[in-house]
Amino acid sequence: MLRLSVPLRQALARLTLPVLATAAFCLMLLAKADALLADRVRAAVGDSIAPLYALVDVPAHAIRATLANVGRIGTVLADNQELRDQNQRLRKWQAIALALDAENAALKAQLHWIPDNPPRFVTAHVVADTGGIYARSVLVAVGPNHFVASGQIVLDGSGLVGRVTETGRSTARILLITDLNSRVPVWLTQSHAHAILAGDNSAHPRLMFLPQGVTPRAGERVVTSNDGGIFPSGIPVGTVRLRPKGGADIIPDAALDRLDIVRIVNYRLTDLVPPRAPTARQVAAPPAPPMPADWHVAPDRAAANQRAYRAALAAHARLAAAPPTTATPATATPATAALRPPPKPAP
Repeated sequence: MLRLSVPLRQALARLTLPVLATAAFCLMLLAKADALLADRVRAAVGDSIAPLYALVDVPAHAIRATLANVGRIGTVLADNQELRDQNQRLRKWQAIALALDAENAALKAQLHWIPDNPPRFVTAHVVADTGGIYARSVLVAVGPNHFVASGQIVLDGSGLVGRVTETGRSTARILLITDLNSRVPVWLTQSHAHAILAGDNSAHPRLMFLPQGVTPRAGERVVTSNDGGIFPSGIPVGTVRLRPKGGADIIPDAALDRLDIVRIVNYRLTDLVPPRAPTARQVAAPPAPPMPADWHVAPDRAAANQRAYRAALAAHARLAAAPPTTATPATATPATAALRPPPKPAP
């Protein structure tokens, strides 16, 4: 064992903090100077430590499973009776489903319906919940020679989990929908309204940019919307929960606090935009476009205004996800120009 003198130990103790601070500052400068190099370094570090995380997770997973089984022993009889009742109900629904399936097949045959090609997906195991440069993200092992790319959609057995933000040789990082940098266009199934689901680093992301006069209903279903071409339509997201002080948030369907197995799906969307890494100085997104003044007083233009407003919301979501750029003079886009009321005729 190496024995150091007291003065040498004191000198090393005094130098530890300055050396670590200098190393952290150099890493920050390197990340600012070459963002692509920093992304490659992060991906390489994730690839190197993924086997360690997987090795540590094996006994931890076994302990969690054992404790869960011990807790379920006392409810075996009640669970067995409940399963028998559910089985009896499901047999009735099975007969109804088979009849509807036959009817649906006959109608499709008459309409010469061509089904969509099923999307490709990869099943991955969550090996770490380290966060990285994000507050809410997980690291998954996808194996070598994968086709996973940034921007692809991630699901679990219940609903939307998030999107891929970084990929390495055998790992990928998933940005969860609860992260502060996450923005998801959604559709409220009962209110029939579009909105933006914004994460705030809590367990319940918020609903933002709802149309004027629309109040979400507690418990109504929320699914993804295809506004902007980033997400496919109809992926389950969660249910609405009203806040005591006003506003609404979402209770996610996905078990984001205990993710284990996820699916990374390639929906072959042409407008796929990967989420951007947060910068040291986060630039706030511009305000959402206002509702047109003639929304309620011009019924003949209500449908056109509604379509233009949804397009402007999608453009705003893309702009919020884009990296900050140098300010340029404001110009009118087709989406925002459509929101303006027509000029009044001269007297």
